[in-house]
Amino acid sequence: MRIFLTVALLLCPFAGAQEIHDHAAPEKLGDVSFPVSCQPEVQKEFNRAVALLHSFAYTMAETAFRTVAEHDPRCAMAHWGIAMTSFHQLWQPPIAPASYLHAQQEIDQSLRIGAGTERERKFIAAAALVFRGADSVPYEARALRYEQAMADLAAENREDTEAQVFYALALLANASPADKTHARQKQAVALLEPLFRSFPQHPGIAHYLIHACDNAELASQGLPAARLYSKIAPSAPHALHMPSHIFTRLGLWEDSIASNVASENAAHRLGETGEELHAMDYLVYAYLQLGRDGEAAQVIRQLRSMPKLDMGDFKIAYASTAMPIRYAVERRQWADAAVTTSPAGAPPHVTALAVWARGIGLARTGHPADAHKAADELHQIETQLHASANDYWATQVGVMWREVMAWSASAENQNDAAVRLLREAADQEDSIEKLPVTPGPILPAREQLGDLLLAQGHPDLAAQEFKTALSGAPGRRGAIQGLEEAAEQLRPR
Repeated sequence: MRIFLTVALLLCPFAGAQEIHDHAAPEKLGDVSFPVSCQPEVQKEFNRAVALLHSFAYTMAETAFRTVAEHDPRCAMAHWGIAMTSFHQLWQPPIAPASYLHAQQEIDQSLRIGAGTERERKFIAAAALVFRGADSVPYEARALRYEQAMADLAAENREDTEAQVFYALALLANASPADKTHARQKQAVALLEPLFRSFPQHPGIAHYLIHACDNAELASQGLPAARLYSKIAPSAPHALHMPSHIFTRLGLWEDSIASNVASENAAHRLGETGEELHAMDYLVYAYLQLGRDGEAAQVIRQLRSMPKLDMGDFKIAYASTAMPIRYAVERRQWADAAVTTSPAGAPPHVTALAVWARGIGLARTGHPADAHKAADELHQIETQLHASANDYWATQVGVMWREVMAWSASAENQNDAAVRLLREAADQEDSIEKLPVTPGPILPAREQLGDLLLAQGHPDLAAQEFKTALSGAPGRRGAIQGLEEAAEQLRPR
């Protein structure tokens, strides 16, 4: 018999837990049923913890799982849950190095206690594959082992909703950005869509459908989940933000703004700085597409008023670096871009954003020699990223290098070289998917190619590039304006 829970504060059986998640209104995280062989009185809080986990509210989920462990010391799955809060499968890094030992200790504790059922034992064994061998086995290999273990578990428990949902997430975590067929995403959609019809209030199903469809090919398929997820789990800031991934893909800017305003406010109330900044970055992007530059500027002023940020945290570093750069380059304020400073203490692929902005700004204000220096710095970062096996971001930095070199060539009147470099950049950028951390490239290479062809007096060729750019990123203001300018230049006089 299945037990469904609308996870609400009023239903929580523990006074301590009530103090942790006290709100003015009842907490709403969605309907989750994850039956475990622990004491019956902890089942509701365990379901609540899993609901938080599905909405990537990792800190609150860990607290909830610890509450379960405190009230039932023999609940092995509570320790599985604590470990899983360290496994941020769709974020970077998926597991922070400082979390490995902590998570492994929790898995070891769950093994010492012993799972009450074979199904629980396999959930725990699958998680152990992720955390063990970190010193000797690359993460990618461990993640694939976990995916296979979850595939086996899902196949053996076809009526178990949670087994299917966690398997779908594992598929998404291992989806290659270079796979433009979206094979794993489509596998996940095939698992999740029937479940969405049966369990429309499950937070993980809606959440992971959005992630699966966060690409140009599948975006419209993710719109029903995007419309519903924020209503399923409005107490989770990430649930308020996630619909904007689909809204951004479809150019639904007003919807994206509403989503991210709500997420930003909720994250701020809960002190979730990374989630707050993530929403703010998407918000700046959406405001700029509608020409609401003053509101974008207000978000950036808010960013600059925030206390010292942890630039070692990729999510924080990326959003806080990207926002002012977006504001400058989307508005073609090249002189502002040219004086962009590199953020201290940020990961190299975040530093690359600032170097790129500086290089583009210098090239487009007539300083190609200085732009070449920025290009050299980008090349060094690309080499560094390849050496550390961060090939995805190395490729992205390679795109940035070509863009800076292209605009430098343009400033030096090397028109053919400029077009060749920007076309290479656009083709390379189009061959890989973006990661969830960003709404898209700061300035799409294909859009830049259209701008370059316009400047060179080729409006017909430029129009083709702008149309291609809009097919992948509908509603982008720069591409729309470029297409209008190309049409104006082509109009008979």
